[in-house]
Amino acid sequence: MARSKRSETPEKTRSSRKVTTIRLAIPNKGRIAGPVMDLMEKSGLHLLDSGERRLISRTPDPHVEVLFARPVDIPEYVANGAADLGITGHDMVLEREADVAELLDLKIGTATLVLAAREDSPISSPGDLEGQRVATEFPVISRHYFQDRKISVTLVPVGGACEATPYLGIAEAIIDLSSSGNTLRSNRLRVLDVVLSTSTMLIANRRSVSSKKKKIEEIQVAIESVVRARGQCYLMMNVMRSCIDRVTSVLPGLSGPTIMDVASRNDMVAIHAVVDEERVYRLIHLLKQAGARDILVMPIARMIP
Repeated sequence: MARSKRSETPEKTRSSRKVTTIRLAIPNKGRIAGPVMDLMEKSGLHLLDSGERRLISRTPDPHVEVLFARPVDIPEYVANGAADLGITGHDMVLEREADVAELLDLKIGTATLVLAAREDSPISSPGDLEGQRVATEFPVISRHYFQDRKISVTLVPVGGACEATPYLGIAEAIIDLSSSGNTLRSNRLRVLDVVLSTSTMLIANRRSVSSKKKKIEEIQVAIESVVRARGQCYLMMNVMRSCIDRVTSVLPGLSGPTIMDVASRNDMVAIHAVVDEERVYRLIHLLKQAGARDILVMPIARMIP
């Protein structure tokens, strides 16, 4: 019996040390590839093999690896379990009709998928496209859009330069992504309708969400902390007690400013607050007028609620 116990101990030890490995798929190119890489760096999941062309790269966490893939393929990779997590557009998830869990809106790559026609076209509404041709890189989303409205059209799948098709006689209208609207205006196209709004999402395999719950939550918190900190900064200042009310009245914050005593100064406090970067320029002047001094403005890397 003693030998039996000794023989079981190493196996139990190995089992207890088994750690879940997560594979995260991110875009290898495209408009969101750069912002996603920046997000990875700030969240602590930067690539250890960044100087090499690899399909799969290591991260500082030995149990997290990164898979590079086309954004349009990522939903399918996550749905079928080739990756546990993925970062791609909400529009890509819908286009691939992928059964995945959307965990977090990363608030980058925001855009709208629009239906547009030539400025000089007599077409003024989606209904005017009955029996007409519509060019798009999103045939699945487009098909659902027109089916929901009971409009019969011929979809013309294209792989790029969709905005040129109405002038080449290929289609009477297009369904394409628009971020600022500049491309549509430069190509003399007029928006008829907004098909959907999209953003970059952190998605997950549904089985992995259950079986690898703790590790996925750890990664999600790391990424979400960077998303929350984006566009925020940290203000620190010294304020005479007699000026506290004036300073706090002009000082916004996520949950109100923090007020602390200053060592060896009974007449002074330190006030800290998190504010939008866009407000800092004007806010500094107002704080000085209200009596704040020694004001420090610092960037925020992460914010965890």
